[in-house]
Amino acid sequence: MARRCATSRFTDFYPVFLCLLLCFPFPAETGLYTASDQIVLLSQENVDSVLVNSTAAMVVEFYASWCGHCIAFSPSYKELARDTKEWKPAVNIAAMDCASDKNKKVCKDFKIEGYPTIRFFHAYSEAGSIGVSYPGNIRDVSDLRHKTIDYLEGNKDPWPPACPPLEPISQAEIDVFFETNNAQYLALIVENANSYIGREVTLDLLQFENIAVRRVLDSETSLVTKLGVTDFPSCYLYYPGGNFTRLPVNAEARKYYFDALQGLPGVVRSGKAAVVLTEIQSNSTEEPWRPFNRSRVYMADLESALHYSLRVELAAHDIIRGKALNALNKYISVLAKYFPGRPVVVNLLKTLESWLQGQTENLISYKSFETVLDNTAQVPHAALPKGVRWVGCQGSQPHFRRYPCGVWTLFHVLTVQANGTGGSDPLEVLTAMRNYVHHFFGCRKCAEHFENMAQESLVDVNTLPSAVLWLWSRHNQVNNRIAEEEEEEDDEGGEEAPAAAADEVEGKTEATPWKVSRGRQQAYRPSKILGMKLREKRYDRRFPSIIGMKFRDKADDIVDLDSFVNQNFKDKALQLAALSRVKQRTLQTKVEQEHKPAFGLGMELDAALGMMGLQPVDADLELSQQGKRLQKRELSGHYFEREVKLRHKGRWMSALSIGFSNLDISLCIFLYFLSSMCLLVMYAFFKNRLRRRRVKLSLP
Repeated sequence: MARRCATSRFTDFYPVFLCLLLCFPFPAETGLYTASDQIVLLSQENVDSVLVNSTAAMVVEFYASWCGHCIAFSPSYKELARDTKEWKPAVNIAAMDCASDKNKKVCKDFKIEGYPTIRFFHAYSEAGSIGVSYPGNIRDVSDLRHKTIDYLEGNKDPWPPACPPLEPISQAEIDVFFETNNAQYLALIVENANSYIGREVTLDLLQFENIAVRRVLDSETSLVTKLGVTDFPSCYLYYPGGNFTRLPVNAEARKYYFDALQGLPGVVRSGKAAVVLTEIQSNSTEEPWRPFNRSRVYMADLESALHYSLRVELAAHDIIRGKALNALNKYISVLAKYFPGRPVVVNLLKTLESWLQGQTENLISYKSFETVLDNTAQVPHAALPKGVRWVGCQGSQPHFRRYPCGVWTLFHVLTVQANGTGGSDPLEVLTAMRNYVHHFFGCRKCAEHFENMAQESLVDVNTLPSAVLWLWSRHNQVNNRIAEEEEEEDDEGGEEAPAAAADEVEGKTEATPWKVSRGRQQAYRPSKILGMKLREKRYDRRFPSIIGMKFRDKADDIVDLDSFVNQNFKDKALQLAALSRVKQRTLQTKVEQEHKPAFGLGMELDAALGMMGLQPVDADLELSQQGKRLQKRELSGHYFEREVKLRHKGRWMSALSIGFSNLDISLCIFLYFLSSMCLLVMYAFFKNRLRRRRVKLSLP
């Protein structure tokens, strides 16, 4: 028995719900979509309220904003949302960016292991439902639309309240249709069983009143004969009195049927039109652009790539077993052996390597791996900073470069490091990269492309220099393919290795595609890798906005590696400490010892990079430093005491004049003087007037 949805009317509360759903600015990271694309933006805050117990079926794309295939697919998904916007009361389109750290756990709970992944969620889905995945090879808009209809028809009871019946109608149902429905027209689309036009037009018109659309199969011979159907598909209008006419259209297609039917007299849209937003507010703040040298490698990019691969990519796999576990072992082993990072990071990688080698079973859980990764056992001097902070891998837009660039850079560094340290196996790094990408890289289409390249020519690599150049040549091949397909920026800024590079070998110069130029290798050597040494513009202020105040920015953070601190300042600090130890003992009773930064630099740990930050000491501390240096030179302490008093006085003056210029203070003093004079004049005037009145009263 066909499900009865008299016309295309839906429940009264749904339009209100839909408007709130689209208008509310859900907090979401900057991704590939906005609400103006007719797509609901999902995040950890709203995913349950949108998917669980929804009256509409939901189509959700789980993607990563850095994924090249996701970027290439996004126009098709936007087109799907626009093409099905009239279906919204019954079917809605949504998307979630799994590249966001906030959404990492949600995507893991939905068991998303590759991008893009499209899932269908039936109406009234229960909590814990992970939906039904679309086949990976379906990327065409029409195929996605047809598959959505298939999933919608397979919806178990209860049927979405706003969705009309999609199954074919029979002659018996047509005979009693107008007795139970208040429609003026019944549009019958006659087609074969494999056609989707009838169901598509049915959903297209579900928001319109006074018309109902049903499909009739060509196998319904009696009805087909009665209507006199000669073409399939074709559309006929059936009236309450039993009369019918063929709908005149320019072409027997979905668009023409929709335009003709919604233009019939008396056919009006029910409820409010679909809300179309022109912009979306985002609660996230985009990171400011950091100037960088495109020819250099930054440790921040390498550590960010490590964080994302180990804490986000691997986290998508609850259990790692078999070949995937072997791939992880090789990946960590290569990192522990060749990663030219800070000692604390290298120590952690070696700890992970030892832990993996000690596993006796053929599987591990990511939860146990994460315990070692986060160093909950507190192994000394071992840590990998959390979070990402791209420098050389920044893109002109948030979804360009970043993680793919970081992965390429990481393996370029590893191949150069293996070549420089005299590794024994030319394929050691490349094999580890190939296996990691095959099993764990989120962009599955990208992983397939890399696997195809490896199958074609990886066997030709037989020396360490050839491994370096092979990776560069494949990287250039990927860049060229991306440039041809999308005409967007590549993930290395167009930097290419020469087709025939020159290499000096024992005083000779050879030109061959399998020799690597020294200049190319130099940029990836550990001594050439740069830390973050960028002065970032600060937008936060010390004081609230008050008209006339002059703001002073906070001190700029100059972030660098802790190795830089150790190499440049450790020896000096030890020497000065030894020389001044005796002198400081005699001064302890005179001067209160204060903990101050050494050598004019304040040090702090950058949480985002895990690097030591160097900050210039505030100007008001310079006098104190000068006094201490004079004390260490056995000069009189009177100078120091005088300077300390001046410093405290300066602080009081600074406190009294916070945010005011000299002109402001001068004006304040002038106005104070002027108001005082006015008060004195008024006082003298009234006092003199009172005296005169008393004199008059005393006269006879």
